[in-house]
Amino acid sequence: MIEIDGSYGEGGGQILRMSVALSALTKKPVKVFNIRANRPNPGLKRQHMVALESVAKIANARVKGLQLNSRQIEFYPGELEGGEFKFDIGTAGSITLVLQACLLPSIFAKNETHLILKGGTDVKWSPPWDYFQNVIVPYLEKMGVEIETYLNKRGYYPVGGGEVEVFIKPCRKLKTIKFDGKIEGIEGIVNIANLPVSIAERIKKSALNELQKEGMGADIMVEETSADCSGVGIVLWTKGKILGADCLGEKGKPAEEVGKEAAIKLINEIKAGVDLDENAVDQLLPYFALAEDNTEFKCRKISKHAETLIWLMKKFLPSVISIGENEICKVKVEVRK
Repeated sequence: MIEIDGSYGEGGGQILRMSVALSALTKKPVKVFNIRANRPNPGLKRQHMVALESVAKIANARVKGLQLNSRQIEFYPGELEGGEFKFDIGTAGSITLVLQACLLPSIFAKNETHLILKGGTDVKWSPPWDYFQNVIVPYLEKMGVEIETYLNKRGYYPVGGGEVEVFIKPCRKLKTIKFDGKIEGIEGIVNIANLPVSIAERIKKSALNELQKEGMGADIMVEETSADCSGVGIVLWTKGKILGADCLGEKGKPAEEVGKEAAIKLINEIKAGVDLDENAVDQLLPYFALAEDNTEFKCRKISKHAETLIWLMKKFLPSVISIGENEICKVKVEVRK
């Protein structure tokens, strides 16, 4: 059994989610202890339990220690069957982080996986839904993954109540991405619920103003919707070569700052000439390690999340990840069978 210290590095829920995802994929049992030990409220919370439950269902796994506030679990994977599953986080816990755990094993399951997930679609400390749908999904599709994603309802903090559906077809081999594309334009979405639409227009205008200072234009749409509580946010992404950036609105933060922050993040990625934005690295490294051939890409920096993920991947996969120590990180993911 592989034993993982959940307090290592970044020490959050990511170690837990990716431990069970990689366990399901490799069929290697795993014990994770010191779960979220570096957090003010350590142990399993509802969104972590749902991530575990969902991977366990997909992989026909047995789980020990699956209870609220548990600081240790054992995960014994079975066959990756796939199937249709519904999970409700019951809070504003992040849907996209639950998906982070589900997607990897679902891709290699025997049958199609159909997931209906309820919770938060646009919440702090996690990829917003529009980032997942317009940055991560296109990269997975480039690697040969057949995936369909549908947003049924937005969910914001503190109530949640959002819902998404995801269909993942089995994939026997992941193609290697060659990062040789050019940026062909910028698009974006400002999502807003239960608030005056003028706030969204101010966010949009601010983002466009920042981009125009750099000679960049963008097609940004405003999506006005209803939700169980109010919320607003913006996601920007490039076409061709795909880079993304986002910012959530919050109480006391001017709308102009929300749009400006997202735009500046994207501008910095574009001007650096990178292949992947910082957040995409965290999401895509495991897929690169499972691809047919080696993957090489440039990014501005390796985040604490990515450092922790690289440490964790070494426990399960034979791939080797090397990182150049320049202003721009040159990363090579060397696939070894």
